[in-house]
This record gives sequence, C-alpha cells and structure tokens, in this order.
Amino acid sequence: MKILIWLLSLIPAIGSLTVINRVEPYILGLPFIVFWATAWLILTSVCLYISSMIHDKKEVNK
Repeated sequence: MKILIWLLSLIPAIGSLTVINRVEPYILGLPFIVFWATAWLILTSVCLYISSMIHDKKEVNK
C-alpha cells in the first residue's frame, strides 16, 4: 500500500513538470496550455484524495 500511495503522489509531479508550449489546438474552448494546467490541477487533487483515503483506511486497520 505504501508503494501505491507513493505512486499516486508521483503521477501529478511528473505530469505537471511536462513542458507544453502550445496554444493550439483548443480543447473545450481553452487553449491547450490552459487546459493542460487545469487538467493537472484536477488530477492532482484526485490523486491526493485517493492516497489520503488509502492512508486513512490503513491507519484504521492498525
């Protein structure tokens, strides 16, 4: 479980460090760079929420 929590924390870091320097194409009406930043903001929150739930479940089982 510790490895899963670590991987879920690593995924957003890798995705947010990826350099994207494009304005086109537009996705959902947003320039690609804005969509990329927004998507990683949401995905980071989801990954950290999942790891928090796993960690809390692990604490209860002790």
